[in-house]
Amino acid sequence: MLTVHRVWHKELWLIDHGAALYFHHSWHNWLEAAKKPFLQIKDHVLLSRAMLLDEVDAEFKQIITDELIRSIVDIIPDEWLTGESSFETPGQYREAYIQFLTTRIAHSDIFVKEAQNAAETLV
Repeated sequence: MLTVHRVWHKELWLIDHGAALYFHHSWHNWLEAAKKPFLQIKDHVLLSRAMLLDEVDAEFKQIITDELIRSIVDIIPDEWLTGESSFETPGQYREAYIQFLTTRIAHSDIFVKEAQNAAETLV
């Protein structure tokens, strides 16, 4: 499911951003998924406005550090980190989230290129 959008008073409103974390809906092959392109980008409502992907990627790699990811994941309530048979403890869930997200950022060139290729098809 892509981010849902609505037009209200002639303005675009994006909702349901949590749905963008597809991997946590199915932990099957989650680490391999961190290195795969995001094929659904071709349908994203803002793709036609994505002009500076390389620049934004470089800038955000400086901002979204491993330490920042860990500090955010560490505040997820334990109650939200249950139910998956692959993990026995909230700590194992946290480590999986951290590993997925840090791997994804380390390989961001893969999904940046996918977005650039998809944007070229809009022209």
